[in-house]
Amino acid sequence: MFANWAVDRRAMKLTFLTVFVLLVGIRLSFAQKNASFYVSTNGSDANAGTQTAPWRTIQHAADVARAGNTINVRGGAYDELLTIKSSGNATDGYISFRSYPGETAVLDAAHFTPTGRSAIVTIHNQSYVRIEGFEIRNFRTAEHHLAPLGISVMGSGSHIELLKNNVHDIENNFQGRDRPGSGGNGFGIAVYGTDAKTPISDLVIDGNEVHHLKTGSSESLVVNGNVTNFRITHNVVHDNNNIGIDVIGFERTAPDPAVDQARDGVVSENLVYNITSRGNPAYGQDQSSDGIYVDGGAKILIERNVIHDVDFGIELASEHRNRATSYVIARNNLIYHCNTAGVSIGGYAPERGHTEHCVVVNNTLYDNDTAGTGSGEFQMQWNMSDDVFENNIVYAGERCLMSLNRSDVDKNHPPVTIDHNLYYCAAGSKASSWKAASESFTGFEKYVQSTGNDSHSRFLDPGFVNAPDRDFHLQAASPATAEGVIENLPVGEHDLDGSPRIKSGKIDLGCYEGR
Repeated sequence: MFANWAVDRRAMKLTFLTVFVLLVGIRLSFAQKNASFYVSTNGSDANAGTQTAPWRTIQHAADVARAGNTINVRGGAYDELLTIKSSGNATDGYISFRSYPGETAVLDAAHFTPTGRSAIVTIHNQSYVRIEGFEIRNFRTAEHHLAPLGISVMGSGSHIELLKNNVHDIENNFQGRDRPGSGGNGFGIAVYGTDAKTPISDLVIDGNEVHHLKTGSSESLVVNGNVTNFRITHNVVHDNNNIGIDVIGFERTAPDPAVDQARDGVVSENLVYNITSRGNPAYGQDQSSDGIYVDGGAKILIERNVIHDVDFGIELASEHRNRATSYVIARNNLIYHCNTAGVSIGGYAPERGHTEHCVVVNNTLYDNDTAGTGSGEFQMQWNMSDDVFENNIVYAGERCLMSLNRSDVDKNHPPVTIDHNLYYCAAGSKASSWKAASESFTGFEKYVQSTGNDSHSRFLDPGFVNAPDRDFHLQAASPATAEGVIENLPVGEHDLDGSPRIKSGKIDLGCYEGR
């Protein structure tokens, strides 16, 4: 009996000790949920990670971070490649990595060589992760089979935020090619949804600068494959040798074709400039890079962006057989001084790709096709259906080439509804040119009569405030004032300035509301 009592007492003590340890563990765990930790170039990974005893490497912080933690990285250069290995969650919050306020932490990969497809910052199959305020730079290769990236998000996951980072000098300098677009690959920011069952969703890419890249056959900032519910906003993308912002589908990124398509996203209030493939070893002298490109994406809103000095301003196309870019709205954008065309829609080739149910409305196009490619301000390629081009201001350069339609004109069954636009060039209405696959038209009146397009459009000087100084607001007496149509058009709530788009039940043409 006494022996059993002794055993029971020992058991009770062990049980009490176990409960005590669990309670302490839970308390400590709770205390860590919203904790802030610190990394510094003069720290040590053996430290506690506090502000006075910081860690040395960001990777060590990533290895121990848990949901709700904020990792503050003090200013200075960190020679490391960072892989995020844990997720936050909806209850406890994000795992946040940020430059310490007022300082800039630099992830510098100059001493690293890419191995396969590798990134300075990698997020693979994680959720509730935030990367904010870093400078991410200097990852280079000249090998065709290697692909350097600044930030890579892959697999599946949700609630990823990439905010206010400066990504630059990511380069693939491979010099050979056997056909256009067959060069090496490099990316500034790349999001690849590769999981057929679970997408990358609730993605925010906001306020980043992505610049001075050599991406070869790839893109500066891209979402590709099974990616949904994303926002690409307030970024500045410039001085790169291939596409600025790209929304892609049907590249076999996700193994199920039904979800292999970036969709349900917003591309808004970005500034994109100095983007050209000319001189890129993958393209030679071709001028075929886009400021903003939707290649196989669906249900995308492109609004209130400024795009200039690129090859194509906005392109809505598809490069894949029997696949379409569809249900895209491009509105209230300013597009000027593009080398090839202001806006381009349609399949990549007669046997490749479609553009369906896309609306281009209330944009301002000025002096595009500066390289004299013959693409004009508005280029229509192949395999278009139920597309719309309305309420736009189109001010052509000295060649006065307004549009190129690579398909035969059929005014009884037009693939694109084109109307209620305002056209102008300094040479005048009679000098304006409009090209189709089998016929060209000189003069606005001849074009309208022959094609049935633009029956309510006019050819008049829009009266910009100061176009040479890139002020494309409308003067008070502009013929574009209150001339737009609203019915059945998704014109949006705000113009490029953020002012109300509709006033007194009326709307101006172009990207600005002047009244």
